[in-house]
Amino acid sequence: MNILEELNGLLTNLSIPVETGEFSDAAPETYVVLTPLTDRFEVYGDNFPQIDVNEVRISLFTKGNYLETKRQITQVLLQADFTITDRLFVGFEKEAKYFHVAIDVAKHYEMEG
Repeated sequence: MNILEELNGLLTNLSIPVETGEFSDAAPETYVVLTPLTDRFEVYGDNFPQIDVNEVRISLFTKGNYLETKRQITQVLLQADFTITDRLFVGFEKEAKYFHVAIDVAKHYEMEG
């Protein structure tokens, strides 16, 4: 399993529509867009990477109260052993009337050898 598959499953369980890169359907009241940030090797043994670190930005867009949705997402991420590296309020998009909140996460995966 990879980070995008895990995040899709977690957010779908919260009944939040999710897509990677951009939201292609008609935008609902609340949705999430996943943007891969980094994919790097960490921790080496015998010149072979032991850990693969994946990072993704979760962009939450909502017309409602973003604080409760952000709290719910944060809780499921922490329960699923994600590292939250940053959370920020990006702004309010006046034309679309969406609040935009970003949550950056990282997950460590052991390399299969």
